[in-house]
Amino acid sequence: MAKTKELSKDIRDKIVDLHKAGMGNKTIAKQLGEKVTTVGAIIRKWKKHKRTVNLPRPGAPCKISSSGVAMIMRTVRNHPRTTQEDLVNDLKAAGTIVTKETIGNTLRREGLKHCSAHEVPLLKKAHIHARLKFANEHLNDSEDNWVKVLWSDETKMELFGINSTRSVWRRRNAAYDPKNSIPTVKYGGGNIMLWGCFSAKGTGQLHSIKGTMDGAMYRQILGENLLPSARALKMGRGWVFQHDNDPKHTAKATKEWLKKKHIKVLEWPSQSPELNLIENLWRELKDRVAKRQPQNLRYNYTIQGVKIDHHSYTAISTYCIQGNGLIYLQRGVGQNPS
Repeated sequence: MAKTKELSKDIRDKIVDLHKAGMGNKTIAKQLGEKVTTVGAIIRKWKKHKRTVNLPRPGAPCKISSSGVAMIMRTVRNHPRTTQEDLVNDLKAAGTIVTKETIGNTLRREGLKHCSAHEVPLLKKAHIHARLKFANEHLNDSEDNWVKVLWSDETKMELFGINSTRSVWRRRNAAYDPKNSIPTVKYGGGNIMLWGCFSAKGTGQLHSIKGTMDGAMYRQILGENLLPSARALKMGRGWVFQHDNDPKHTAKATKEWLKKKHIKVLEWPSQSPELNLIENLWRELKDRVAKRQPQNLRYNYTIQGVKIDHHSYTAISTYCIQGNGLIYLQRGVGQNPS
């Protein structure tokens, strides 16, 4: 991958003179002992710029040749977890010595950025089949169909640390300033379990779960919060309820309760938590609660007054609704199993 030595100005001028005399590129290359491609490149540059010397460059020349860039791009495309040190060693073996910073700058210039890998559910073949089936069934659904869906889920909100921002701007030797640190206690310092729902029309009721939730408690939560939320949001006739495949949700008693209340349930593929629209809303809520820096587990203090504006949940709904089926095909589904 080492760069070739540039020709002197005298040799470049001689190539142009021989070209003017009517000699062909192969003849010139043989006479001067240069490559035909090199001779051709110099003649093309002379025809275009009427000069043989290199044009002034805007900055320092690239340390990695175009073929070297192609090699490292091919490597990271096939193996995204390749480290910068691995790429440095690959280029070194090919004859180009660069630093990890140069590798990083080159990859960013090519449109890549270094990110943490997202954790996604482990999918078995049956899960992949179910997700693809769901996607194919709903891929062409109109936006009006998804507006009728009332999304729901439970979430845990930690009091300390988990929902807080991890990065701070600080001066040297100020790492332990209270403003620059995140307080921690054993086992997370307590948490609040919440059940909530929302649709494209707005947010429904938010319920604080006391103790361990079982099937009976879940049905009680639905009775006290689901139907009132649907009425408050004016979901109208034909609205659809979404919840995941948690055993409490799929229990026979829960199914019978939903059927008795004439509530239509959206069939949901297993191992698909990251595709539930409400996860985006939970993230927004947790970020806003963290900014309030709650110091205790009082529900009213922690949650009251933390409202999600209409633009936020409408944007979440519209973005996901318009591409919901495509998201299933593109994120975490994998190849169509044979």
